[in-house]
Amino acid sequence: MSEKTKMLETFENQYPDRDYKIIHTAPEFTSLCPKTGHPDFATLVLEYIPDKLCVELKSYKLYLESFRNDGIYYESVTNKILDDLVEVCQPRYMKLTAKFNVRGGISSVVEVEYKQKND
Repeated sequence: MSEKTKMLETFENQYPDRDYKIIHTAPEFTSLCPKTGHPDFATLVLEYIPDKLCVELKSYKLYLESFRNDGIYYESVTNKILDDLVEVCQPRYMKLTAKFNVRGGISSVVEVEYKQKND
């Protein structure tokens, strides 16, 4: 478990027998461009169907803030965040949409998705 993953806390889902969707929107995500060192700004939309655990929001907020000084590409940071959340929450379904602001005349959207495997 990485240092960043350790920041994420969970709590017990009170309705594990029901499929329901949780949506969290974080409009102030920032990281750094690894090429230029300039800040990248994004709105992150996390959607998930919990199984036994839900992510605790204060820890999620602090976790996202921990990327503020990291030089990391859009694609990498979006996949890393999803991987870390899946690791700690073990949801039935999770999707992260990262809508990066315009820079250099181009805006980018990165979507990553996880579906629980049925054993």
